[in-house]
Amino acid sequence: MFFSALINNILLNFSKNLGTRKSDGVQIRWNPTSKPALGGISFYVVFLISFICLQFILGKTTEYLSDKKTFGILSSISIAFIMGLADDAYDTKPLLKFLTQFFCALILLITGTKIECFDSEFLNYTLTILWVVGMMNSINMLDNMDAITTVVSIAAVGFIIILTVLQSQAHSPLPILSVSMLGSLVGFLIYNWHPSKMFMGDTGSQFLGIFLAVIGIEYCWNIKPFLTDQFPISYGTKSILVIASTFIIPLSDTITVVINRTSKGRSPFVGGKDHTTHNLFFRGLTEKKIAVLYFLISSLGCFLSYQIISDHLWSISKFCLYSLFPVLIFGTLFTLTRIKNKKSA
Repeated sequence: MFFSALINNILLNFSKNLGTRKSDGVQIRWNPTSKPALGGISFYVVFLISFICLQFILGKTTEYLSDKKTFGILSSISIAFIMGLADDAYDTKPLLKFLTQFFCALILLITGTKIECFDSEFLNYTLTILWVVGMMNSINMLDNMDAITTVVSIAAVGFIIILTVLQSQAHSPLPILSVSMLGSLVGFLIYNWHPSKMFMGDTGSQFLGIFLAVIGIEYCWNIKPFLTDQFPISYGTKSILVIASTFIIPLSDTITVVINRTSKGRSPFVGGKDHTTHNLFFRGLTEKKIAVLYFLISSLGCFLSYQIISDHLWSISKFCLYSLFPVLIFGTLFTLTRIKNKKSA
């Protein structure tokens, strides 16, 4: 009853402006056209339907409903969705968003979804919170141009599905939910491809951010180590390489924006036309070409992640080779934002 009342109250205000933010003269948005930011609602509806269907697919209704970890994932994703919906409707304060993101990370941590790749539990706990909050903000910041966040998420979710199938782990909740997530992303892309008819809004970016954070923890951070004495590399270092390759685009864009804005004395949370996507556009690439390019880069990063995960024999040369891809991509995108050009100046 509380959930229903809260959602309906938000939607009542939400319907008045179709999810478009109020213009306050501070936010500088890439697309000035007012379009409905309702895409995230479809993500959550499909997620709930698939969550219910899991009871029939897995055939273990009692165990599934009583699973603390699964309940934690559902709860945190639902809270993230409500927070994003409220932000689209009311344009909430950044501090409230951050506290909600922190609370979502805390729920995941308490219910068992946490990074487990270091010997120090304190480091694992801290990194889990930073990862969840960071991904929710990173995906939100990446949603700055038509289809970018959508295609990058499609690549990451598709990779997790393929990985779990190849490892014979597909018959469990997260891979099945990932299949439904992939379907909802592709369906949304029809309306989000340039020129877009609809945005996902904070409702969609917050939902996607925490969903990607969860599957990132389970299948990228917490990979099974295949280490030998030939190369003394820690389990955590290998996990970091997988994360850096799989999520190379959102990580590169966020780190670039934060560095550039803070170096100029600006808040990294105030919008602007200084993202990596914008700089590529200023250099002649169309929005469609940028979306295709980012999808290809993300797909290549996911392919590399699979090679890292399945590589049983490590060496210094392999470590350097695997590290080369994320370093080159980040270095290139970051450098482009530092070189001024006529259009962006």
